Amino acid sequence: MEHPAPTYTFLVGTYTDQADQGINLLKFDPAANLLEVEVVAAGVKNPSFVISSKARSLVFSLEEESGQKGGNIVSFSKVGDKLVPLDTIPSFGDHPCYLALSPNENFVAAGNYSGGNFSFYKLNQENKLEHVQTIQQEGSSVNLDRQGSAHVHSTVFSPDGQFLLVADLGTDKIYTYSIDPTEEKPLSLIAEYEVIAGGGPRHLIFSEEGDTVFVVLELTANLEVLDFQAGKLTHRQRLSLLDEDFQGSVGAAEVRLSPDGENVYVSNRGESNTISVFGKDQAGNFERIQLISSGGLIPRNFNLTKDGKYLLAANQGSNDIVVFERNTDSGLLSTTDWKVNAHKPVYLYRLEN
Repeated sequence: MEHPAPTYTFLVGTYTDQADQGINLLKFDPAANLLEVEVVAAGVKNPSFVISSKARSLVFSLEEESGQKGGNIVSFSKVGDKLVPLDTIPSFGDHPCYLALSPNENFVAAGNYSGGNFSFYKLNQENKLEHVQTIQQEGSSVNLDRQGSAHVHSTVFSPDGQFLLVADLGTDKIYTYSIDPTEEKPLSLIAEYEVIAGGGPRHLIFSEEGDTVFVVLELTANLEVLDFQAGKLTHRQRLSLLDEDFQGSVGAAEVRLSPDGENVYVSNRGESNTISVFGKDQAGNFERIQLISSGGLIPRNFNLTKDGKYLLAANQGSNDIVVFERNTDSGLLSTTDWKVNAHKPVYLYRLEN
């Protein structure tokens, strides 16, 4: 029995310059040679990060702004391809840049980059967020231009939902918080992991098993592979995204894991504009096996289709989204002719179940 060829869909977070811009929806149908983007929630200011519930019925986005109560978190109900606004709540810190929904979908965590803090919310029975806790990070590190104070860049739940990992670019640390949903303030700091000085931890992801964490170091363009056990991180590997003879500025951005767990992909901005591909050997260690152009400028974000056949790169600087074909055996990427224009795309959230 033949299965119909899939149509891949992604929510696209953007930076906005005018009111008719906002959250976009991307549709990609390789069999029909279709790649298109349309605005599905106009008027949202700088929705630079967007996620949804597992059922795809609820969508949460940021407004990466500053103000008396920081930026905002905006929630929507998804009706067909459209997003219907539900609620707006402050992020309680300037320039929120990251959102995460807990595995049981009871909590949302938001990282505020300029505010140097993060906020924790409970999702009530009306599908509205209730603010329960904001934690201010303190500290600095060696890069005087970028690390003069705390800059929370990601807030990631462990797969079992027991822990929240907070990557702080400004302090060069990843903080582990335990989560006790029975407490009025659910989060408690239990461990800290310090990366190399000036590394600037940005985004991180867990392996499916939850025992490995992959961290992208924005300022030094490294991939850090860490073991995770009972809330504590320990070093396993540090790998460069670049060739030794590279000269120029860097800005490592996103890290993604292939569906089979065999490959790690990391984007790099600056004067690199590349995607680095890492493969896993029989001993479980990773090595870089490919360095390929992102097909545009400032690849702030990218994502893979659920079947692992394609990788889509969002190039903020060249205002486009480029499709790569992925060899599902080797993990290597190859360029395609598929490319679509989009205004400052900076995040891709996969909607496939």
